[in-house]
Amino acid sequence: MKIAELFKSNIRSYGMVVALMFIVLLFSILSDGILLRPLNVTNLILQNSYILVLAIGMVMVIIAGHIDLSVGSVCAFVGAIAAILMIELQLPVVVSVVLCLLLGAIIGAWHGFFIAYCKMPSFIVTLAGMLLFRGLTMVVLGGQSISPYPGEFRLISSGFLPDLTFLGVTSYHVLTLLIGVLLSLLVVFSELKERRTQLKHQFAVIPKGFFIAKIIAMIAVINVFTFVLASYRGIPNILVILFVLIVFFTFIMNKTVIGRHIYATGGNQKAAELSGVKTKLVTFGVFVNMGVMAALAGLIYAARLNAATPRAGTMFELDAIAAAFIGGASMAGGVGTIIGAVVGGLVMGVMNNGMSLIGITIDWQQAIKGLVLLGAVGFDIYNRNKSK
Repeated sequence: MKIAELFKSNIRSYGMVVALMFIVLLFSILSDGILLRPLNVTNLILQNSYILVLAIGMVMVIIAGHIDLSVGSVCAFVGAIAAILMIELQLPVVVSVVLCLLLGAIIGAWHGFFIAYCKMPSFIVTLAGMLLFRGLTMVVLGGQSISPYPGEFRLISSGFLPDLTFLGVTSYHVLTLLIGVLLSLLVVFSELKERRTQLKHQFAVIPKGFFIAKIIAMIAVINVFTFVLASYRGIPNILVILFVLIVFFTFIMNKTVIGRHIYATGGNQKAAELSGVKTKLVTFGVFVNMGVMAALAGLIYAARLNAATPRAGTMFELDAIAAAFIGGASMAGGVGTIIGAVVGGLVMGVMNNGMSLIGITIDWQQAIKGLVLLGAVGFDIYNRNKSK
């Protein structure tokens, strides 16, 4: 397979990765290296964690051919309920978190029922949900903020993995460096295994030289990233949660029947139904999952803010939708990846952080983000029209 053909056939996935690398390099130069300083990289992860969680759930909804405008309000509502449970009722943190995630599933089931079984447009149902749960948040909180959360709950967003102190190294977080090495070995193993499988089934593969360069680049990125984190306090707890979510949902979407059914439902619902796919159940399921992810994002945001506020979650839905589309999802459904949504979220996060570092005001930041989103959707339409 030629390099040009490879890039053309994978332009969605490779294009955004290249764009992310260019944006990082650009803002690193413009900010005199502040962007890639250990403290700032850690803050980037903490500041964008809840948006990345929402983007993972949102891209699955978009792949299935729908949209969810309620996730920001659901985040705020779940954060408010968490405050009532933990602060006012003083329930254990674990019990409160489980109850909040169950609440998110119920909210997702509420939306999914009307969309899947009552045939109501997802735009209208989730718009109603956005207004409903924003109002309920204000009712629950009485228009006031509630704080502080218990210390063990705040560790979700502010805690870090402990270091291997018995080794006696103090300059760097040794556990983080070891995790970087282990991840590098895992990447080499998985890439070699996938290439052997493709060759075994006589699929087209990238040239050997390009394959080796790809592995070297991936190992370099992993180890530079973990080295930067190790220079500060190591790996944040939230990064571990994100890693588990990314691996789990990537496996679901790429390797399971459920994932194939989600793609089939969004690609052509009529054809999927004729093929035996239970499209109503698939749609119901992705909204239940979105509800759980919105609840998790709400808990993460509340833990980081250390307060439940009526204005929490404002514009989160737009950031999550933008991340999914920028990451390669198609507004027509049936196209998109979990990794792409995460990359799209990182593009938005790095842009926000970089523009703030170089002194661009919030009004221009919003305008630039709007242009980036418009360009991503326009690129999708161009590709679909070109392939017809």
